[in-house]
Amino acid sequence: MSEAATKKEPGMATLVLVLFGISLVVALLLGATNLITDPYIKENQRIKQEKAMNEVLPADSYEELAYTGDDGTVDAVYKAGDAGYVVQVTPATSFSGTLSVMVGVDANGACTGISIVATNETSGLGSNASKPAFKDQFVGATGTVTVTKDGGTINAITGATITSRGVCEAVTSALAAAASMG
Repeated sequence: MSEAATKKEPGMATLVLVLFGISLVVALLLGATNLITDPYIKENQRIKQEKAMNEVLPADSYEELAYTGDDGTVDAVYKAGDAGYVVQVTPATSFSGTLSVMVGVDANGACTGISIVATNETSGLGSNASKPAFKDQFVGATGTVTVTKDGGTINAITGATITSRGVCEAVTSALAAAASMG
């Protein structure tokens, strides 16, 4: 018999054990990477959040309050001293499904500004929600905020009406949440 004919192929058990070993090593490496990077990621998120809060309603400190309203899109409400509230909202309406907006609301119940905290909106279209030309339209807004296509006063981003509606929804929710806080 030839040498090739007598060479034994690895059994199924051997293949399974090798694959399990590779999977175990990769899982351990991913876990270690997550363990190492998690504190840095959380710190960067905290810094980004503080920057967004200062951008929409400057204050010496922000105190997170318990929001007891029934609007499920409101993620957090912060008391910004005597200046008003900062509300983080993830609206139900967005093109990508990932849109988080920080909204400042002054003591009189008017929007002081918005900041897009997180988004996966289309680059060059929905991502333009972060540009001043769009964001500045919300300053002073009260009540229900809508785009002009829906009878409101906000000019939608060209090619990104869904994102524009989502931001309007976020501002409306933030204004209502701040009003409910007193």
